[in-house]
Amino acid sequence: MVAEGPPGALAPDRLDRPFGDPLFARLFPPLATGVHWGLERTRAALAELGDPHLACPVLHVGGTNGKGSVASTLSAALSAGGLRVACYTSPHLCSFRERFTIRGRALSEETLLVRADEIRECVVRHELTFFEAVTVLGFHAFAREDAEVAVIEVGLGGRLDATNVVEPLVSAVTNVAMDHADYLGDTLPRIAREKAGIIKPGTPFLTAETDPELLTIFRAVAAERGAPLVEVRCDVDTSDVEVAADHTTVTLDTDTWGRLDVRTPLVGAHQAVNTALAVAMLEELPEHLRPGRDALLRGIGGVRHPGRDQIESIDGQTWIFDVAHNTAGVGTLVDTLDRVALPRPLVALIGVLGDKDWRTMLPPLLARCAYAVLTQPPTAPDDRRWDPAEAADAVRHVAPLRVERDFGAALRLAREEAGGGTVVVTGSCHTVGSALAALDRAPLV
Repeated sequence: MVAEGPPGALAPDRLDRPFGDPLFARLFPPLATGVHWGLERTRAALAELGDPHLACPVLHVGGTNGKGSVASTLSAALSAGGLRVACYTSPHLCSFRERFTIRGRALSEETLLVRADEIRECVVRHELTFFEAVTVLGFHAFAREDAEVAVIEVGLGGRLDATNVVEPLVSAVTNVAMDHADYLGDTLPRIAREKAGIIKPGTPFLTAETDPELLTIFRAVAAERGAPLVEVRCDVDTSDVEVAADHTTVTLDTDTWGRLDVRTPLVGAHQAVNTALAVAMLEELPEHLRPGRDALLRGIGGVRHPGRDQIESIDGQTWIFDVAHNTAGVGTLVDTLDRVALPRPLVALIGVLGDKDWRTMLPPLLARCAYAVLTQPPTAPDDRRWDPAEAADAVRHVAPLRVERDFGAALRLAREEAGGGTVVVTGSCHTVGSALAALDRAPLV
């Protein structure tokens, strides 16, 4: 029996494709498409492979925004504690290999090809979709790499996401915002219920969500499943949070490590919240897995998660790269623009996917910019491309702008318009990844 998806939902694998990297075509043949809700295929394939998803303890991280930052912070802290930590995130920016790391280092292309060869027949036989196949590959590869603990980021939603086969030590939902409404539901409560699907019986569940209505949903599901609930609070408007161009600091009070003055290289007040959530998740781990105080601070201080309010100086010009792809994500980006003293003028290079609510995303960003260039992300799937000319007609009253569909030309135009100011690259992982690659700033893997 196939699990039912939300009303009107389509296959979630359409949202996550191996853009910008030919490696996936070498790993697997063309995979199933269409409506494929349910975890049955993933569970069956993993059972055939010996249940590699159960080979080591797991921390499971979901949410609308920030889950990748939390996962990366967890991985860095656990690695600093001496553990062999696997981390699975999606999507990637420039290289497919970014999705699979051991102690912060991406698995090699050769390793992925070998592991994919070991499971290819199984993947085809069970008719796995793209994301299902990638998830199974990750679990299989991590088990073969003798991971001692795994940090697993939810791909989409939670209840029916392929990663939801895990039996974690702790799970978390960062927050709930409008995104993927066609897949998860068209209201925040509906989306929250889908994300609450990762709550497991008796397993600690944490969230940094603050909306009372959504918290009521999480409390009800956690109570129903006997899952201890921890609501993480971090007041970013206090003097304890400082946001600079190369770091964010926050003071946290913990039962395990006492008061912590934490410094993360991830920029933005929202990263203080993400860090607080990661630290709270680590407190829920058994003692033999928890990092010591010094290792915890060292790990958080060395975390890397590119494309999230990433501020760089390139040839004497300031750039900020942020993958904000929904209204809430743009909200955290503009908060960073307001808090950090960046060279002016601000010029935005924006490429959004066609299924995103660009009508609400663009105005708050454009209101802070002297100029904007709307472009087409070159790696965007054909069926998810937006019409930048349509968007320009709708928002040109907010700020001066120009449409330049050719991405290379758009990049050059934004540089020229910014001059001694700052170029803000945003709108999607496709846009940021393409810009980082073009500027020779692709994440090291």
